[in-house]
Amino acid sequence: MSHHLSCRISDSLWSALRAEAERTGDSVSHVVQRALSDALDLEHHSIFQLSTSGAIVNGVFQGCATVGDLKSHGDLGIGTFEDLDGELVLAGGRCFQAGVDGVTTEVADDQRVPFATVTRFRADRTTRLTGIETIDGLYERLDGLRPSENVFVALQLDGLFERVDLRAARKALPGEDLVTATSRQSEFGFDDIEGTLVGFWTPSYAKAVGVAGYHLHFISADRRFGGHLIDVRAAELSVGLHLETDIHVAIPETEAFLRADLSDDPSPAMEIAERGFVHDR
Repeated sequence: MSHHLSCRISDSLWSALRAEAERTGDSVSHVVQRALSDALDLEHHSIFQLSTSGAIVNGVFQGCATVGDLKSHGDLGIGTFEDLDGELVLAGGRCFQAGVDGVTTEVADDQRVPFATVTRFRADRTTRLTGIETIDGLYERLDGLRPSENVFVALQLDGLFERVDLRAARKALPGEDLVTATSRQSEFGFDDIEGTLVGFWTPSYAKAVGVAGYHLHFISADRRFGGHLIDVRAAELSVGLHLETDIHVAIPETEAFLRADLSDDPSPAMEIAERGFVHDR
């Protein structure tokens, strides 16, 4: 749940808040939340997971939380919207919906979400990667930065992308599961575009909860374009890694979730839906 805070502050503090928002590209609200979190020593290494990969594979696309709920748990994240309607990108505390044409729209806090992963992002390690030619090449380089195969990692990569190939899910038809729905997905790309990749690496032991391996979404620097990453080329990217030591899973109370058979391993279907093939990475 999100709450509204009203208080009086000095002109100098207001000017500092506005300057920080302009410097980072974040909203003033996000700057205040980040400062309060730091001052109150809130947990910064926790993932909030809404629903499970098993549920989304089985077509449980009904919204069970709002964008405002997600923002109360973090400022960086990825997911989808009710009925699998496009790609969700949470960056800098602002939430965007990437549609089938790759055009993004900032969404209201009351928009409903069936599946998402969010965190309060604070980079534990930063570095620069050069000469990225493919998505597999990027993943191999990121593998060398992760300290363990057993720790969740949040990622933020910024820079000028020579090419990003993206996709966005089309709104699912009644009764469709994830593989069927994403077989109708839209694919598109952009050249020489500044932007940010946000997302997570999830250990294989958590495949029934999250998307195992890497899962990244793109948002352009001007917040006009975005989608789910399927390939990438970049001369140089700045990379931040945030190690996650705690995960909170919110179980939907919808009738569809309560009735779903979630006993099967969701990873083969998720691999097909996310990457178009079964991958043993």
